[in-house]
Amino acid sequence: MAANPLAAAHKIDIAWERRPAGVVAHVTYDYARRLNVLGPPALLDLTEAFQSLAREADLRCVVLAGAGGRAFIGGADINHMAGMRSSEDGRRFITMVHQLCQAIRDCPVPVICRLEGYTLGAGLEVAAACDLRIATDTAHFGMPEVKVGVPSVVEAALLPRLIGWGRTSRLLLTAETIDAAKAEAWGFVEEVVPATEIGAAVERVVAAIVEATPLAVRGQ
Repeated sequence: MAANPLAAAHKIDIAWERRPAGVVAHVTYDYARRLNVLGPPALLDLTEAFQSLAREADLRCVVLAGAGGRAFIGGADINHMAGMRSSEDGRRFITMVHQLCQAIRDCPVPVICRLEGYTLGAGLEVAAACDLRIATDTAHFGMPEVKVGVPSVVEAALLPRLIGWGRTSRLLLTAETIDAAKAEAWGFVEEVVPATEIGAAVERVVAAIVEATPLAVRGQ
């Protein structure tokens, strides 16, 4: 992937794990010093990464994580949003969030989201775009946009199929942050484990996927 001259603040690491039955890609978004917030350069780079992954014939599974342990993705970059001067600026940013979520959804193999620390705003939308979500018991989730004057208008539309309309409205309208136990009870995450066990929990799901028939998994 070509280097983005505007992307010095963040990194996207892709580790290729080659197994007898195929390849598992571990994608880590690293802007840990700012809770892995998303600005335009990161959105473009992550979208390009998933579009590239989709072309890998031997790919069996993708694990998406945020670096540092304090956050998966802490939301949109407020510094960038504060600099927007027009509705067109907002529309461009919203489109980039949508394009990333669509690239994840278009990935032809399962995408497992590894959730540690805070998953907020655009980060919650990215997590919702994944196929499976596994969280640590210290993780927290929320959609705080209304507190900063920005409605959630993109992939928040994915939330009702996971947690229902009422709970989606509660998150969007109150900006409430929920803990991992409630996120699991609501159906947003599939499994919650202690932080020391998150790697093993992800591996159990990855192993089950890799053991299945590749074309059947892609077709499913």
